[in-house]
Amino acid sequence: MKTQELFLHDVEYTPKTVAGCDEAGRGPLAGPVVAACVIMPLGDYIDGINDSKKICENRREMLYDKIINSAVAYGVGIADSVRIDEVNILNATKEAMRIAYSEMKVKPDILLIDAVKGLGLDCECVPIIKGDATSYNIAAASIIAKVTRDRIMRSENEKYPEYGFAKNKGYGTAEHIAALKRIGACPLHRRTFIKNFFGGNEQMTFLKVNAHE
Repeated sequence: MKTQELFLHDVEYTPKTVAGCDEAGRGPLAGPVVAACVIMPLGDYIDGINDSKKICENRREMLYDKIINSAVAYGVGIADSVRIDEVNILNATKEAMRIAYSEMKVKPDILLIDAVKGLGLDCECVPIIKGDATSYNIAAASIIAKVTRDRIMRSENEKYPEYGFAKNKGYGTAEHIAALKRIGACPLHRRTFIKNFFGGNEQMTFLKVNAHE
């Protein structure tokens, strides 16, 4: 998809200041959920910005640098695995989004959000289904969130190499699940996600915390 096709929702709200908000990491078995908010400048569009899931890792890294260097403002929010277990993934995602919004030095008139409702912010919030495919600002936020989270998981891989976090980023790949069954959980694992995956508390007895904890 070309960048020029991503403006449907953004142009609808100009000349008001528009930001986009998106998250990365709602589905993995391990690691944080990361949200980003960003206001991109009008008229100086970065070619290739799209839903982060549709862009290869090397391309995302390159676009990330371009985005943060040209953004009017951006912020990042993180909710770790402990917080996800405490309040559930949806509420943790909302918390991360609120943190990301609070970190922006310039606040928008309108915040376009990829599908999530009920943030309770002091600006107009517009949830958009598949917003990362139809809003330039949301797509840019999706890249910031995804690259930030991937970097966290690559860093954590140095402490917990057994799980292959550098490759799977905490998602439930066959190799990750095999390692989890073999050696148990580490501090990055979402206990509620693991319990659901293995089907009950009676099957949690083998999930002993990794020796690195």
